[in-house]
Amino acid sequence: MAGNKSYTIVEYFGGDDGYRCGYCKNEKGNFSHGMWSHTMTVQDYQDLIDRGWRRSGKYVYKPIMNKTCCPQYTIRCHVLKFQPSKSHKKILKKMSKFISKGELPTGQDDGEPMDSVCGEEGPRELSKVCHAEMKCVAITDIQKEVAECPTITEAQKEVADAAPTGSESSRKDPVSVPDGRTTVTAPKPGAGMGADPSRPPCRKAKDLRKERRLQKEQMRQHADGVSSIVSPTPPTPTQTNQTKTLEDFINESLPDNFSHCLEVRLVRSSPPSPQFKASFDASYQVYKLYQMAIHKDPPDKPSECQFRRFLCDSPLEAEYSPDGPEVGYGSFHQQYWLDGRIVAVGVIDILPTCVSSVYLYYHPEFASLSLGSYSALREIAFTRQMQKQSPKLSYYYLGFYIHSCPKMRYKGQYRPSDLLCPETYVWLPIERCLPQLENSRYARFNQDPDAGDARVLKDVNRALVLYRRAVMPYAAYSRKRKGSSDETEVQQYASLVGQDCAERILLYRA
Repeated sequence: MAGNKSYTIVEYFGGDDGYRCGYCKNEKGNFSHGMWSHTMTVQDYQDLIDRGWRRSGKYVYKPIMNKTCCPQYTIRCHVLKFQPSKSHKKILKKMSKFISKGELPTGQDDGEPMDSVCGEEGPRELSKVCHAEMKCVAITDIQKEVAECPTITEAQKEVADAAPTGSESSRKDPVSVPDGRTTVTAPKPGAGMGADPSRPPCRKAKDLRKERRLQKEQMRQHADGVSSIVSPTPPTPTQTNQTKTLEDFINESLPDNFSHCLEVRLVRSSPPSPQFKASFDASYQVYKLYQMAIHKDPPDKPSECQFRRFLCDSPLEAEYSPDGPEVGYGSFHQQYWLDGRIVAVGVIDILPTCVSSVYLYYHPEFASLSLGSYSALREIAFTRQMQKQSPKLSYYYLGFYIHSCPKMRYKGQYRPSDLLCPETYVWLPIERCLPQLENSRYARFNQDPDAGDARVLKDVNRALVLYRRAVMPYAAYSRKRKGSSDETEVQQYASLVGQDCAERILLYRA
């Protein structure tokens, strides 16, 4: 986020009504809080998913953990420490054998796809989400209000002036967020303080633009059509004496007369890149076949509108940082091209400290290749590649771990991994959490009875509100409304996003 030009703007919908659960099929047992995000910075979304939120298109939801029928715990994998298990190696070798000899395995997929957040496992029925979207004010109108708003800096100053002296910022908590302060949103050093030692030396804008163009071209050549399987790196003598890494299995040598060519292309989906637009129809057709074969949708249900809304549209902005990944932050499609046609697509978000998996769909013809698990392994390898460019980007988020649903337990096989405590929002090793989940669907993983939420809401009056083309703290909004009747709703929203996010995110009020 550069300067004061980017803001997260949301509308909160609450979470009182139960809806159908896609896991246990309970018709009214699934409960979650939800909000529509018109636009969102990558740092704000990073902070939200570290509090149990997750997006489906532009709809962002948070399960009500102690009330919903199938509690969903955020799970992340430490990519630098990851080693493929025996079953993972089997899947990688199966793909290598298929590429090499052209033998498509018989039988069903023994892996699982990433979360079907836009299918029946989604946070709302499609009709409800569409209805909620129609009620929202047009995004261009809201962005125009923010752009023309003369009181943003005054509102932020009012919030800052209201901060208690001597209090320590909750963003310094090192447990629930690995490093909340990133160069994407890092504040500039104050006057008289000299250069910020955490930032690289100042450089001319012209040089930065030239370097960025070169980096984009290099990344396009690398990530937009080059397969690490087809163009493997021959192992060195020292490598052969060591344990094979994930990358070794992916880049396994192939014979000169291999049968197939697999390419993995990274294309930005929001805003849509030319490569994304050119492959849109082919990608949609694969999605349609997947939904009909895997989720048994009727032919008219996986519509192009649904595909765009949940898998192409994203509130995340395209952001770049000097010490971030070369492709930038935001929402992408990782396309798997086999012999010149798309056979699978992984929807991912690249955030300041992680790559977050959103969804995976594939051509049913290739289900026996375990493309769900294979794509997860490729995304872990991709995250490790990104980490070399941006050291803080060291986690792979697999969405939600649902212990009460046996088919979703496979996510716990990507070790080492952590689960997010639903009450204190700290990460704990999954090995410590599983015994509690065996005894109860809902569990507080943090065993310290005195531990609490480090970003707990302390003052709702400091939450930012966008009201009548002006940004203001909730306290000023209440005065203008002469005793607002929505204090309970705003209080609930602010407690769910946390104090620091409530002071940055703009909550739209009509």
